[in-house]
Amino acid sequence: MAVFNLFKLSALLMGLLSNSNLGLWSVPGKSVGKTPPSCSRIECPSYDVVHVGNGYEIRRYNSTVWMSTSPIQDISLVEATRTGFLQLFDYIQGKNTYEEQIEMTAPVISQVSASDGPFCKSSFVVSFYVPKENQANPPPAKGLHAQKWESVYAAVRQFSGFVSDPDVGEEAAALHASLAGSVWSAAIEKSSAADPTSVYTVAQYNSPFEYEDRVNEIWMMFDMEDDQAI
Repeated sequence: MAVFNLFKLSALLMGLLSNSNLGLWSVPGKSVGKTPPSCSRIECPSYDVVHVGNGYEIRRYNSTVWMSTSPIQDISLVEATRTGFLQLFDYIQGKNTYEEQIEMTAPVISQVSASDGPFCKSSFVVSFYVPKENQANPPPAKGLHAQKWESVYAAVRQFSGFVSDPDVGEEAAALHASLAGSVWSAAIEKSSAADPTSVYTVAQYNSPFEYEDRVNEIWMMFDMEDDQAI
């Protein structure tokens, strides 16, 4: 089992470290509601779909715990994700206070905070979804911290291919445009006003061996009372 888990983790690591700028498999994604293939094999966080729009869906995620890096300063999300995942890879392999190996999950997410300009470094926090069996007491580790999410909403856009920095910006802009004028857009703006540093989150699911049916997502998180959701 340990060898199999190491293979799975290595596969995901290779996917995150692959040269995504080649763009060999990059195809703009317009669909929503596609279940990432990895979620049929490994644990993913649960959610409810509360609305499906034109090119996006609104999800309500249940309360979850994520193990996260400290903020990483970089001009590239791809490079920051690489740096962060190396720390998380060590963590799940047992480099933690309990010396406990932890099951692999998906997705690996990168939370993006704004920079002051196009050539300035942004801030990225890379996180690993803690499996259910570890949620109550995730092993602590130096340089990492547990993030506990209460129930939260996310506007989600899916896209395919290997993640590259230009694609991320385009997909985030497309999600923002598709939400324009909606109750969801107003809720996102309100949440952004409360935390102006948080822009969006990029979720990556696949191993590098999956050249077809690749699923990545842009998440824009927000708070909303359940009775306000439509």
